Parts: sequence; C-alpha cells; structure tokens
Amino acid sequence: DGEAILNIAEKERFDFAYVSKLGKKSEKHLYEDLHIKKILNLPLVDKEAISKAGFKIVIDCVNSVGGIVVPKLLKELGVKKIIELYCNPSGIFPHNPEPLPEHLSDLSGAVIKSKSALGLAVDPDVDRLAIVNEDGSMFGEEYTLVAVSDYVLGITPGNTVSNLSSSRALSDITIKHGGKYYSSAVGEVNVVAKMKECKAVIGGEGNGGVIYPPLHYGRDALAGIALFLTSLAKSGMQCSQLRATFPNYYIVKNKMELKQGVDIDKLLNIISEKFKEFQVDTTDGVKVDFDDGWVHLRKSNTEPVIRIYAESKTSENAVKLIKMIFGDINNAI
Repeated sequence: DGEAILNIAEKERFDFAYVSKLGKKSEKHLYEDLHIKKILNLPLVDKEAISKAGFKIVIDCVNSVGGIVVPKLLKELGVKKIIELYCNPSGIFPHNPEPLPEHLSDLSGAVIKSKSALGLAVDPDVDRLAIVNEDGSMFGEEYTLVAVSDYVLGITPGNTVSNLSSSRALSDITIKHGGKYYSSAVGEVNVVAKMKECKAVIGGEGNGGVIYPPLHYGRDALAGIALFLTSLAKSGMQCSQLRATFPNYYIVKNKMELKQGVDIDKLLNIISEKFKEFQVDTTDGVKVDFDDGWVHLRKSNTEPVIRIYAESKTSENAVKLIKMIFGDINNAI
C-alpha cells in the first residue's frame, strides 16, 4: 500500500515523484543544427572538398526525421544538387524502413534516372546508412563502416571494433593501416563498451552503423554521410570505383526455426566442439573462423530460432557454410 511504499522509500532513501508533482516540461528546438555544427567541426570532415566535388545525390529518408536532417546536413556540406525521396517526416513509411537492397529499388532507380553520383538511405532514427553507387548497384551495408573506417584510419591510425556478425573486411582494413581489430557481442552497447576498452578510433556494426568517438559513442548516419562524402570527394573516384578498392566478401544471413523444447545451448555447444580445431568465439553464441570465411550462430531470446550468418569470398561458399551448419544442427537434434 501507499504507507508501505513510503516506508521503503525512507528506508532506502529513494525519492518518488507524486503524479501531481512530476516536475515541469521544457522544449528546446534546433538541436539538429547543433548536431550538424558539431559534425562540420570534425577535423576529418572537409566541407570544401565535398563542395568542389559537385555531387548530385539522391536521398531516401523513409518519411522519418531523416527527411529534416539529411537535406539540411547535405546543404551545409555544400551539396547543391539533392533529389529527395520520401522526405516528408510523417512517420508513414513508403516501404520497409530497413535500408536493405530489397527495399531500395526506388532509390536505385532514381540514381540511374537522374545520373546522380550516389544515393543515400537512412533508417527511421537515422543511425544506419546505406549507399547506392552511381550505376544503381549497392555499395553494401557492410561496407559503409568499412569505407568510413578506411578513410579515418588513413589519417588517424588505431584500433577498430565491430560486432561478431560484421564483415571481416573491417579487420583487413584495420591491419592494412597498422591497427588491431576487436570484435564484440552483437548490440550497439556491446560495441561501445569494447571500443572504450581498446581505445578504438572508430567502430560500429555491419548494418550501416558508424560510431565515431570524436563526435559521440553512438551509431550516427549523419556522421557517416559527412565522413563518407569527404572520402569520396578526396579520392576523385566514382562510388563504385571506391567500393572496388576494398576486400570483397559476401554475407548470407539466415535463421533456423526449431521445435519448442529443443535445447539450443546444447546445440551450440555441439557446433563449438565439432569445430574446435578452428578459431571459435563463444562471446555471443558461437562464431567459427575458417581460412576463407566464418559462420556465426546466435540464439533468439524470444523464440526457438538460431540465427545463422556466414561470410566468405564468394556467395557460393557463404551459402555452402550455411548449408553445412544446417546439416550439423539437423544431425544433432
């Protein structure tokens, strides 16, 4: 009852606010301008180079807040030709808002039709960035972080972090620049914790999430845009040409549904034991690193499902790894 709650509060020295005294509400506007200003002030963001490049850019902001901040950022960066798709911040998504290739056909078509230098897509809360090349092909969501990291490490060498389900390309790029790559459990909070631990100069997740500590410890598509456009402008390349400079890997993402009652932890232990002669990481599920690729298995906390991701230098071999693991699991059930 109320008296008991008050006694507990007094004993534990907690302070509770009554419904009638919840405090006061205040509103402050133009925080997006402050954020953009901080991005423009980053030493590695070169507004002059971007402006001189004369980019024509198509953007798809899925009718989210991105429709407000992305055009504003691009204009501040000196981009004069911006073609806006779905930039009315109504919150009514015109398509699946995940910036994945299968959802970006409108953006791809608009880039080709308008003969633009590239296309940019963000998710509703603008922390993931996907890029479309000048020919309408996908730069690859895994390669947003890779491209930005390559630029950042070229100027400020150091360590990097991504989660266990992210592309090996980041590790390759980091080693090329003399740094050390670290992996973390899946989840932004886990990536950030690992970045702070190993003093990473940049990190993020392979879903297009760039985390750049000089700005803040959080995924930020706006920071990704500014750094990527600086890199592209300074390279003098077309978008597809820049993409071709990075190690080429193919990721296949799948999941396996299991019957209720199946001991998923036991299955993961069986996989871990079977491949113990390889490099096995059990930080978050089971990840097995092979010479030519890797496979990562994680259980869902809400349903009887194992998520299985695999990466290799060919899509065929990535699919082969997935099928191998499916077979191993079926044999163990």
